[in-house]
Amino acid sequence: MTTQWVFNEIATITENNIQQLKTKYSNYSENQLNWKPNASTWSLAEIFAHLNAYATFYHQTLNDRINRTRFRIPQINYTSSPLGKSVWMSMKLGNARNVKRKFNAPKEYNPSGNPTLVKGNEVAALLEGQQEFLSIIEKSVAVNLKKVKVPISISKLIRLRLGDALLFVAYHNDRHMQQALNLTKQAQFPKK
Repeated sequence: MTTQWVFNEIATITENNIQQLKTKYSNYSENQLNWKPNASTWSLAEIFAHLNAYATFYHQTLNDRINRTRFRIPQINYTSSPLGKSVWMSMKLGNARNVKRKFNAPKEYNPSGNPTLVKGNEVAALLEGQQEFLSIIEKSVAVNLKKVKVPISISKLIRLRLGDALLFVAYHNDRHMQQALNLTKQAQFPKK
């Protein structure tokens, strides 16, 4: 694959997320944001709080690695590592926008187990975070996506190539934005 494909893929997903947040979710009432069909399902606020928690870790880490790297010569082609490809492919939605494999969120990123993640400003914070992610994507164009290494949230010892980390974050965001959309399509979802 080319580095251009990586940038197009992650930028397209992120721009779509921004559009949805601006046109759809920013107009939702508190009742709609906090509605859940059952106790084991996340509300919109919880989905967005989960994404905001991940953004806190990954945006800081990605910015730090991009700013500090000595690998400043971008390459035309990009090759994922076997681990990296496995990680982002596990997050990527199927062709029918369905989840192929479910995961349990780690406790510190799970709003069901950590209700302090929900702060009441989830949509605005996520919109700001997605705009910040776009600027991270723009900055990453000037570095080598294969040589820059990024630790993952669950272990500082496991590091992904920057290109794989960017794809993971984008696909993780896309997965949960689809989860939010599916929630709003439920028949019982409040009209206001």
